[in-house]
Amino acid sequence: MEYINDISIMEAVIHILDNNGDEPILNQYKMELNEDIYKFILKHLQKSFNDEELKYAVFNKRTIVKEVTQEFLNGDNPDFIAVSQELARQMFSLMKSNVNIPSCDLMVVYISTEYGPMLGILKMDYVKNFTHQIDFVDDKIGINIVPHAAGLPGGGQRLQKCAFIKPIREDQEFNIMVIDKQTKSKDKEEYGSNYFISNYLGCNIIANERDMTKNLIKTSEAWTRDNMSENADRAEQVRSKIKEKLKTEETININELTEEIFKEEPQAIQSFTEYASAQGLDEEITLDKQYLEKKLKRVRLKIDKDIDLYINEEVYGDINRFEIVRNGDGSINMIIKHVINYIEK
Repeated sequence: MEYINDISIMEAVIHILDNNGDEPILNQYKMELNEDIYKFILKHLQKSFNDEELKYAVFNKRTIVKEVTQEFLNGDNPDFIAVSQELARQMFSLMKSNVNIPSCDLMVVYISTEYGPMLGILKMDYVKNFTHQIDFVDDKIGINIVPHAAGLPGGGQRLQKCAFIKPIREDQEFNIMVIDKQTKSKDKEEYGSNYFISNYLGCNIIANERDMTKNLIKTSEAWTRDNMSENADRAEQVRSKIKEKLKTEETININELTEEIFKEEPQAIQSFTEYASAQGLDEEITLDKQYLEKKLKRVRLKIDKDIDLYINEEVYGDINRFEIVRNGDGSINMIIKHVINYIEK
């Protein structure tokens, strides 16, 4: 997984796409990247690059987005304003064909990273904010709070749709990094569609190391819940063994993993491998160690539906502070030891 940490914003422009209008409002000037604006854009870029929903993708057909971004990135058309305007027109055209696509400001950014240049497309859906309004009534000041429906998402909010496009090169694993979150709604068809990936970008999602690692964790936990809900002792052994492998191995072979965990339990081996295959797991999985370092830092336990426990990974493995005692009947005791101080929240 390519984790982008070194970001320099070279150019940026923003356009207004209001689906109530007949035409997009296209900017003819680049944004002035003063300190506040630069920080605002950088926060969105950093959040997007660190978002667990960020996927790899490859172009699968000829689209305007592919053509104009590649012309710019390869130096054939250095007019950043013209390229950004065309990207905005293409998005607005889709919006006019589907009234459920929400209005937005479309920001296009040209960035430099440790992996080379990229052209970013950020769909900044409007959020409702409130501001004050001052009225003068009979020479007196009246102040009210009024809604502002066209506010941009703040730096602390995550974008629902954005793409970062690379120059296309031979033997390239991927050429797009994309986020396409879809909020399910019975009333809005748009939120169940993939117009951004399929129609606008024209690309296919491909699995990366983080996706495969996440899927392995999700699949193993789901299988354990379904098959060992009445045996906390065995469930803890399975979870601990899988975590041990995640921490110590660079790759995991599903068949070897199940053989090691279940040994002389052929039914469990068959059940787990068939379930893993049904969830789309490859037989050999390359682990994303950076993702795991963050993911496994804390252990969250939901105990008998009415106790929540958050434990630091180091403490969970320290027998002097936390211990699992097996009762021999499938149940376990979880013992927190040597408590010196605690608070209520």
